Amino acid sequence: MLKVLIACVWLAGSAYGAMAQAASVVFLNPGTSSETFWVSYAQFMQAAAKDLGLDLRVRYSERDAHNTLLHAREALHGSERPDYLVLVNEQYVAPQILRMAQGSGVKLVIVNNALTASQKQMLDARDDAHWVASLVADDEQAGYLMLTDLLRQYGPVSPGKTLDLLAFSGAKNTPAAQLREQGLRRALAEHPEVRLRQLVYGEWSRQRAFEQATQLFKRYPQAALVWSANDEMALGAMQALQDSGRVPGQAVLFSAVNSSPAILRARLEGRLTTLVAGHFTLGGWAMVLIHDDAKGVDIDAYGGRDRQQALFQLIGADQARRLLAPAPLVDFRALSAIGKQQPYRYPFSLQLLLR
Repeated sequence: MLKVLIACVWLAGSAYGAMAQAASVVFLNPGTSSETFWVSYAQFMQAAAKDLGLDLRVRYSERDAHNTLLHAREALHGSERPDYLVLVNEQYVAPQILRMAQGSGVKLVIVNNALTASQKQMLDARDDAHWVASLVADDEQAGYLMLTDLLRQYGPVSPGKTLDLLAFSGAKNTPAAQLREQGLRRALAEHPEVRLRQLVYGEWSRQRAFEQATQLFKRYPQAALVWSANDEMALGAMQALQDSGRVPGQAVLFSAVNSSPAILRARLEGRLTTLVAGHFTLGGWAMVLIHDDAKGVDIDAYGGRDRQQALFQLIGADQARRLLAPAPLVDFRALSAIGKQQPYRYPFSLQLLLR
């Protein structure tokens, strides 16, 4: 999708000195520099930063929490401290970074994976002294939507009949994965005709899910539904089914989260039955909040500083085609609360890219 997003992003990654008056931002990207989701996520952030006049630098952890902490220390205590540090609570790194930030003068914004309830209890008031905002998506709803839509598309189940389900979750120590699992289990509670035969942790990896699915399809040959917490794991599981001589979307119905070109094409081709997407926009919307905070706006007055946005939606064929096409430029400045009257609320939505 997001080769689109951004023909003009290359200007945004310049060094701090290039935009002397701009608020500076470092994003601690938890993904790899070749990972479709996290690369496109950063591109959307860069498009927002350019439009809003922010100076953004992206640091990829390459899926290594140790790298994330090293980059955080460099940003918070190095010679070129940014005004804002954007982080993800992937692998539960946020509390360490919050403590590291004490006395740095750097403001913190968390996206995608917020602090867990137990993490919040462990932190004292000093730890969030420079906390600006958290912005997360409705991950529990995404997990719920996937299974309920799979069942809708499967059709009525005869009385007394059951359907076997296989599930591929992400990483155990990632709040988004846990919430998507909760949504899955909520849907299961409403549909006793579905038997969850096994849930495995694919660690967001296509190869790992392929290897797991190869064994699971042998163990559970009657599996009719596959639920996957991201696109890469779904693609791996679909490949495993195809290698067994069966056709994804016919022998077994698949679901996934995300909007990479590969998964959008799978949705259009019918190999993927159910797709939900929208949370790749979180970083871009966070840039709007940072822009407003830097301009002195009390963002708490426009919906709160800790925000859960209803970003996930089902992606049908029309939406998949739209996301594969060149995206419209988002007017990020128009989303700012500057000059807006109450009860203005930030209208963050995937619909801004589907016009």
